[in-house]
This record gives sequence, C-alpha cells and structure tokens, in this order.
Amino acid sequence: MSDQARPVTALPHWLSRDAGGTLLADGISLGALAEEFGTPLYVYSRAHIEATFEQFRRAVSGRRATLCYAMKANSNLAVVELMGSLGCGFDIVSGGELERVVAAGCDPSRVVFSGVGKSALEMSQALAAGVRCFNIESVAELKRLDQVAGKMRKIAPVSIRINPDVDAVTHPYISTGLKQSKFGIACEEALPAYRTAASLAHIAGTGIDCHIGSQITDIDPFLQALDRVLEVVDLLAHEGIRIGHLDLGGGLGIRYADEVPPDPDELMAALFARLDQRGGEPPEVLFEFGRALVGNAGLLLTRTEYLKSNHDKHFAIVDAAMNDLLRPSLYDAYHAIEAVVQRHGRPQVLDIVGPVCESGDWLGRDRLLALEQGDLLAILSAGAYGAVMSSNYNTRPRAAEVLIDGASAYLVRERETVAALLRAERRLKG
Repeated sequence: MSDQARPVTALPHWLSRDAGGTLLADGISLGALAEEFGTPLYVYSRAHIEATFEQFRRAVSGRRATLCYAMKANSNLAVVELMGSLGCGFDIVSGGELERVVAAGCDPSRVVFSGVGKSALEMSQALAAGVRCFNIESVAELKRLDQVAGKMRKIAPVSIRINPDVDAVTHPYISTGLKQSKFGIACEEALPAYRTAASLAHIAGTGIDCHIGSQITDIDPFLQALDRVLEVVDLLAHEGIRIGHLDLGGGLGIRYADEVPPDPDELMAALFARLDQRGGEPPEVLFEFGRALVGNAGLLLTRTEYLKSNHDKHFAIVDAAMNDLLRPSLYDAYHAIEAVVQRHGRPQVLDIVGPVCESGDWLGRDRLLALEQGDLLAILSAGAYGAVMSSNYNTRPRAAEVLIDGASAYLVRERETVAALLRAERRLKG
C-alpha cells in the first residue's frame, strides 16, 4: 500500500492544533520551538512518556515484575534520567549505554546487559558497576564471562537467552526470535548451556531470557515464545536447575499508521494468565520495553527548503534527511507527517525528501499536503530509533533534542557543529 493510501493517523494526545490550525506540542507552538532551537529538531514530551509508563506500571501491579527500559530506543540522558525516576530498570546492549545509565544518576544494579557480542572490556566494566544480570547469547560468551569474572574475583549473574524460533510477524530486520537469527541459543541447546554454566566457578545462573523482535502488534507471538520458555524451564527443573526469573524481553509495537497493537493491560493479562495456569508461586518476570514507552512521545521537526517537480513527480525538499531519521530508508518505515501550519491552498501529492546525496534519502512518499517554501513539517512517532540511529553522513551535524516539561521546553542535546566533528580528526602531515 502506498503512503498516500494509508489512513490518516490520529494525533497523539500531547499534540493538538490551536484555533488557527497551528500544531502545538503540550500546548507549545512547534513554530516557536523551531525559531528558538532551529531545525531539524527532535521534540519529546515528558508528560506522554510518564502517562505511557503508568499504563505499563498498572498492568503489572500486584505482580512480581520489573519493567526495564530498552535504552537502544532513545538513550538521551534526560530520557534515561526520567525513566530511572519512574522506577524503571534498564536493558542495555553496550558499555556506552551503561555509562549513560551512570551519567544519568541511575542505579547500575537495575541493569540487564543484553547483546550478542559483549567484549571482555564491557564485561569487566559491567561487573565493576554491579549490574543485575548478563543476558548470555552463546556458550563462547559464557566462557569468556567466566574468565573475566575470575580475574576480577567476582561471580557473574547470568540469564541465558533462548531462541524460540517464533515468528514475531514484523520487519525481518527487527525479528530476532527465528532460528536463522544471530540472537540467542536454540531451545534444544539450552540444557547443555545451563549445564556448562553450572560447571563454571565464576558464573551464577539466575534466570532465562527471550526476546523475539520489535514492533509486534499481536499477542500470539508473545504467548508462543512464553510457552517455549516454560518448556525449557520445566526441562531444567528435571535437572535440578532452578530459574529465579523469566526475562520475556519487549517488542510491543506502537501505532505509526493503521496498526492496532494490544494495550499493556491486554498483553500482561494474557502473559500472566498463562503463568498462573502452572500453579505455585511464579518467578519474577522482567520486561524490556523501549519503543512502546517512548516511540509516540517524540517527533522530528523539519523545514521545507524547496518545492520541486520532475514532470509529474513532486517533491518537498526539507532540511532533515536519512542521517537524521533512518527508519524510512532502512525499513521502508512509515511515519505520519503533519504540516505545522495548515494552509488552505490546493494540496499536492509530494515525496518528502532530504538533501543527502542518496535516492534512499526520503522521509515520506506520496503525502497529500498543502505546502509553501519555508513551511515546517512534523514527522510523528519519532521518539524511538530516531536520534539514536542518526549519523554524520555528508558531514551533517546531528539534530538538537528538546524535552517539553509542563509549560517549558528544555534543550537536552545541543545541535552538533561541523567544527566539533572535525576536531576529532587529523590531517596528514608531510
């Protein structure tokens, strides 16, 4: 389906229009933000993040459950600090993300360290910080962690990530639970892996982990994955290997266009009902949501530089590009795009494209908009996998980021400068 054929996406609650049709973010004019901070500009809503987190918190109320924020979605220090203040743990995939947790004033003991390729340096960094758990994805990684922990005279708490071979029914690049994926250990190899863990002097097996992908919009894949996890738990129990916690990952999708993902109450009710059927005291359950918490709490603000036509094809060339928001180019992803000021002229079908020297540099295709040169556009649902995936391609400084808190907007990341980019490089001499 072409972008033009998609239904009009409802604005998230933190966005509205004033009587004159100008788009407001938590009551603040996006035009005023563009004037103060420039464009391209990422804009986030604290109120929307808090309201979304509260949905998840209520959904697990009364359960032995820990909500960990998957930092890869948006690792801005202000966002990380906010998540920590709300009571989140953290799911990280690099030593750099661990440093962000610490820099944001959050507790490393609430960190789960995921990722398929942890280096020895990252392992030692995490052991020194005292992270809660390492999610281990191969026996080779398990043995390396034992060696690193041994040199530090520490015991490393681990959870082995199994690959349940469950189709998350999402884009192949963000589907992580199929057997051809690089992630996790096959279910049939889980028992030998746990036996190996039990034999290692500096490893303590504390849990089992599973994550099948991202932008999942149906409950059934989550339940299929849970069933596979529980099969392994039962197999381990027969060997006398006790599992202290289940880490069921994250991956719940959001609405970009016409998706209808389950709400947190529906998802949690289904998962815990399945656990309750087993009887007895269920183990603690960890979750690692990212996109679902922040995706619809952000937008990318961009200004139209030129309007251009090539025969019957029409373009709005804007100052944001694929280096600022990679998802459309990488995943063929759809983001709703709204004119900040609604014009009453005749709308035109336009491709929204950036200035980067690639045909893949597009942000939206076949959008029906009434625009003039200089108009602002808001690219919605950009709070997750937007700024974190940005780059300096074509020597383009990365965008500034702003967090709206009540009636004020705070700069939480300064706009990069070319001078700062060049400062890290060296010329040849002689």
